[in-house]
Amino acid sequence: MLINLHVKNLALIEETEVDFTDHLNILTGETGAGKSILIGSIQSALGAKIPKDMIRYGCDSALIELIFHTKSQAVQKKMEEFEIPFEDGEIIISRRITNNRVINKVNDISITISRLKELSPLLLDLSGQHENQLLLKPQNHLKIIDSYHRSVIAPVKEKTASLYHEYQELQKKLSEQNMGEEQRIREMEFLKYEIQEIEEAQLRPGEDESLETEYQKVSHAKEILSDCAAVHEVTAGQNGCVGDLIGSAVQRLYTVSNLDAEARGLTEQLQTIDSLLNDFNRELSSYIDSMEFDGEQFAEIEERLNLINHLKAKYGDSIEKIQKYHDNSVEKYEKLSNYEEYISEIKRELSKVKEKLDIQCERLTALRKEAAIPLTKLIKEALLDLNFLDVVFEIAFEQSEHYSALGKDNVCFMISTNPGQAVRPLHEIASGGELSRIMLAIKSILADEENIETLIFDEIDTGISGRTAQKVSERLAYIAKKRQVIAITHLPQIAAMADSHYLIEKTSDANSTISNIYPLSEEESVKELARMLGGVKITEAVLQNAREMRALAKQ
Repeated sequence: MLINLHVKNLALIEETEVDFTDHLNILTGETGAGKSILIGSIQSALGAKIPKDMIRYGCDSALIELIFHTKSQAVQKKMEEFEIPFEDGEIIISRRITNNRVINKVNDISITISRLKELSPLLLDLSGQHENQLLLKPQNHLKIIDSYHRSVIAPVKEKTASLYHEYQELQKKLSEQNMGEEQRIREMEFLKYEIQEIEEAQLRPGEDESLETEYQKVSHAKEILSDCAAVHEVTAGQNGCVGDLIGSAVQRLYTVSNLDAEARGLTEQLQTIDSLLNDFNRELSSYIDSMEFDGEQFAEIEERLNLINHLKAKYGDSIEKIQKYHDNSVEKYEKLSNYEEYISEIKRELSKVKEKLDIQCERLTALRKEAAIPLTKLIKEALLDLNFLDVVFEIAFEQSEHYSALGKDNVCFMISTNPGQAVRPLHEIASGGELSRIMLAIKSILADEENIETLIFDEIDTGISGRTAQKVSERLAYIAKKRQVIAITHLPQIAAMADSHYLIEKTSDANSTISNIYPLSEEESVKELARMLGGVKITEAVLQNAREMRALAKQ
C-alpha cells in the first residue's frame, strides 16, 4: 500500500508530506484548495507527463516521492526483472523535475519512464475525475472483460495478436506482388543487372579498409621518403651525425671508465644507446628501400577503390551491406522467376495462418463469454449495493467482419435503470452520477481479480447525493476492508466513513499561495464534516449532526 507522499515545489505546494494508513483514507477541502494537484502529483510520480509550468514559481526544480510497502508477487517479479533492489517489501519512487529534464528513480536506481509505467499499475489503480467517461466508449468494455480473469485470457490474447500480425504481413506481401507480366520482366532485368554488377566486383570482406590504408601510403610516398631521408641524414649521415657523435662519446667514456670504475655503468648505458641507434638506422634504411613509388600499382589501387565506393553509393555503405543487398536481390529474382509458384505459396501460407487465427479468435470469444457470466453477476450485485434499485445489466457480444489484434469481438455493456425500460447501450442512457457508480463497481471487482493493494478515487461522488451518496460511502468502506482506499470527496456521507481523514487547505498572503495537507484528529474531523454539512456558518446543531453521522459510520 501507499505509505507516504512527499511533494516539494509543485504548483501551489511548497512542501508537504503525508503518511497514509490502512483501509479508508479520505481527503477533503474547499474547492480550489489543491486536491487535484495532490492527486496529479501521485499520477506524475507513477509516470504521467509533467508540464514544465508545474514547477513552483521561483524554483529551479520540483520533487515527488512515493513510498510503498507491498507483498505482491507480481511487483517482486517486476523488480527482479528490472534488477532493482527490493528488500522488506519497500519501494520508493521519486521523480525530480527541472526545466531541462526529469529524473526517475526506484529505490535509488535510475529507471526509464517506460519501465516506471510498467511497474505503476501493479502498485495502485487511480481513477481520475474523467476516467468515468471511458465507459462511454464500448471499445473499453472489451478491456474490462479482458482484465477480469486476465490470467486465463491474456495468453490466448497474445497468441491471437501474434497470428494477426503474421496475417497482416502476408496480406501486405501479397498486395505488393500485384504486378503485370511486363512489369515483372522489367523488375527481373533490373535485378539481374544489379546482381551481375556486384558479383563482377568480386568483393572481399575488409578489402576496402586495407586498400584505403595502402592508398594513403602510396599516395604520400614522396613525402614519406623525403622525411625518412632527412631522419637518416641526422642519425647516420655525414658531417657530425648523431651516430658519429655518440660513437665519439662512447670512446671518451671508455677512457674515463679505465681511470674510474664508477663510470663503467654510464659507459654501458651509452653503448646500449649506440647499439639501438645502429639497429634503428638499419631498419630505417630497409624501410626507405621498400618505399619505391610504383605508378602502375597506385593506379590499380585508385581504380579499385573508386569501384568499391561506387558500389557503396548504390547498395550500402560497407562491403557487408553490399553483399546483403546482393543476397536479397538474388532472393527477389528467384521469386520473380517462379512468380506464379511464389504467389501460390503466399496464398497457401495466408490460408494456414487465417485458419489458425479463426481458431484463436473463437477460443478468445469463448473465454470472454465465459468470463462475462460471473462478471455480469458481480457488476449487477455491486450496482444494487450502490442504490441501483431496479437495475438490469447485460454484456452484449457481436462479431466483427474484420480481424484485429484483439480478435473479432465487439462488446457493449447494456443497462436498464428503471422498471419496464429495455436494456440499451450504457453510453446512450447513463448519467454522470450513474457512470461514477458503475466505474466504482467495476474497479472494486477488478481490484479483487488483479490483487491490487491500493485504489485511489478522485471525486467518485460526482453527480450523486442523498441515499445514493450513503450507498457509495458504504461500498467504499466495504472495499477498504480488504485493501487501502484513498478517496477525494465533497460529500459528508463519504467523508464520515474515513478511517483516516485528511484536510487539504490553501493559505495566501501578499506574496504567495500555498496548499498543505494534514491529518485530522477525531474532533477536527467532526468540525470538517460540519463545514461540509453547514457551509459558511457552523451551528451547534450542525456539529451535533456531524457527530451523529460520524458515530453511525463507525457502526
